[in-house]
Amino acid sequence: MKEKFMISGFADEISADFTTQLETVTGLGMHYISLRSANRKGIEAYTEEEVKEQLLPELARFKVQVSSLGSPIGKTGVEDEEGFQKQLKQLDTLCRIAGILNCRYIRIFSFYIPDGKNPEDYRETVFTRMARFLEIAQNYGLVLLHENEKGIFGDTKERCRLLMEEFRDPHLRCAFDFANFVQCKEDTEACWNLLKPYISYIHIKDAQSGNKENVVCGTGDGKIQKLLTRAIREEGYEGFLTLEPHLVLFDSLSSLEREDAKSIIRENKAKDGAEGYAMQYHALCKILEGM
Repeated sequence: MKEKFMISGFADEISADFTTQLETVTGLGMHYISLRSANRKGIEAYTEEEVKEQLLPELARFKVQVSSLGSPIGKTGVEDEEGFQKQLKQLDTLCRIAGILNCRYIRIFSFYIPDGKNPEDYRETVFTRMARFLEIAQNYGLVLLHENEKGIFGDTKERCRLLMEEFRDPHLRCAFDFANFVQCKEDTEACWNLLKPYISYIHIKDAQSGNKENVVCGTGDGKIQKLLTRAIREEGYEGFLTLEPHLVLFDSLSSLEREDAKSIIRENKAKDGAEGYAMQYHALCKILEGM
C-alpha cells in the first residue's frame, strides 16, 4: 500500500535562522515545514512583499514546501476585542501569504478563557468570532486548522467537537495534538474516536500525564504509536504528520506557551534545537517503520 501521509515540522524549533532551519530539515530528507516563525519574526508579522523577497527564495533554493502556516490566530483572550480585530486583519494577510507559498492550511486557536471562568459561558462569543475567521478563509478557499491548545475554549475533545459541529464546514478542520490533550488530562484515544471525522492534520508531540512534561514521541502518554497505526493502516489517514518536538527551550517558545515554558520542558533533552528536532524525526520514523 502506498502511504499518503507526509512528514512536516515546526522548523523554528531548530533555530531562529531560516536558512539553518531549511538546511537541517533537508539534511534529514524532509521536504515540508510548518512555517511559524523565521529569522525571529512570527509569520503573522510578515508582509506579502517580505515573504516574496525573504522567504520564498530560500524555500525554492532548498526545494522545501510549506504544509501549513503556524499562525497565532485565536491565541488571544476571549474578552480581548481589540486583539480580535487586529487578528482579523492578520488572518486576511496570512491567507494571501498562504497563496504565495502554495499552502492551503492555516493553524488557528479558539481563544484563551480567563482563569477560573467556565468556557461554556463564552460559547456564543467564540462561535461568533470563529465565524468571522471562517468567512475570511472561505473567501480564499483555504482551510483553518483548529489546534486543541491548553487553556482555550477548544482544549477538550467535547468542545473541539462542539466547534466542528457548529459549522460543519470543510474550511474548518482539526489539527490533532496528542501532547496538548494529555496535558489537559484527556485520553487521546477517546479524543481521536470523537474527533476522527474532523481531523485533517496531526501534530507529532508527546507528553507525560503526571508532570505534563513534553517528551520524545512514543515515550509519553499520547498513545502515538497505537493511534498512528490505526489512523494510517486501518482508517487510511491522508495528510501531514507535523513534528512539534518541544524538547529544547527554543527562542520563541516563551511567546507560544501561556504557562511557564520550563513547566513543560524542565531540562533540554538535546544539546540544541537541531538535535531535538532530529530526535523527534527519527523517533517518528521508527514508529512508522514498526507499524
